[in-house]
Amino acid sequence: MFGFWKTWKALEARGIMGINRRNADYVLKYNKRSLYPIVDDKIITKERAIKAGIHVPELYGVISTEKEIDNLDKIIGERNDFVIKPAQGAGGDGIIVVADRFEGRYRTVSGKIIGHEELEHHISSILTGLYSLGGHRDRALIEYRVIPDQIFKSISYEGVPDIRIIVLMGYPVMAMLRLPTRQSGGKANLHQGAIGVGVDLATGQTLRGTWLNNIITKHPDTTNAVDGVQLPYWDGFMNLAAGCYELCGLGYIGVDMVLDQEKGPLILELNARPGLNIQIANDCGLTLRTHAVEARLEELKARGITETVRERVEFVQEMFGHIPAVEG
Repeated sequence: MFGFWKTWKALEARGIMGINRRNADYVLKYNKRSLYPIVDDKIITKERAIKAGIHVPELYGVISTEKEIDNLDKIIGERNDFVIKPAQGAGGDGIIVVADRFEGRYRTVSGKIIGHEELEHHISSILTGLYSLGGHRDRALIEYRVIPDQIFKSISYEGVPDIRIIVLMGYPVMAMLRLPTRQSGGKANLHQGAIGVGVDLATGQTLRGTWLNNIITKHPDTTNAVDGVQLPYWDGFMNLAAGCYELCGLGYIGVDMVLDQEKGPLILELNARPGLNIQIANDCGLTLRTHAVEARLEELKARGITETVRERVEFVQEMFGHIPAVEG
């Protein structure tokens, strides 16, 4: 018992946030339940983002009923690649990524060949709520397939790497690059075997990685180093993430973004209950940073000041970034 207490106190001293603290001090405190549909439903999130002028993967169509499955051919049209996903899915479940056509069938990114009837059956499963939060009836999205920027080619296996930034009241506090692996089936989901790589908030340079709760420096499939990679458009990603506070009104969120080789930074989805593995990837506790932001908010409130998106980003980059000292 003493050993457990000692370990817990050590983690607390490093500012490591646990699930109970996340839920009580941040999710419940800063996220109004009435606003959850904005982030839990990808269609609503996408509509809000488009209205705000924020770039998202293009939506080709939505299927809401069994009858509308007949519209799939019309929605797909002559496109060779597209994505089918549940509007209220979680953890990457229920997503089919079609990369090409083959002899009247479809080839997924993993190389599996599936027929049109299989796609229709999958959409039917989505509608029944098989992949949705709480098992409620759902809708299916058919949208643009993101083509990852070439910078990820050497450090990712199939799939689409994404960038998760946790944002508190409009202030980005921690970032992570999530890299698909063979074990994760090409999905950027840590629980399924993807890699989480910490990212320096100031520079956008990758730090160390974590895979299956182990610290790593190389991708298990490509064997290339995952640290020291400079992510392009980093200030753009930071500004996008910070602006999502105004987009959804939720105070504590995870913003998931991708870098498309043609369209640049795109927002995939928002999460009102972001996971905590990001702390392992960054070798840093979230609480140390969230407390600093809360102190900043109290200070600004006393002075009657509200910071802009850019000012919020500059504050966290100066406060939490690991900018190397310039040799003089």
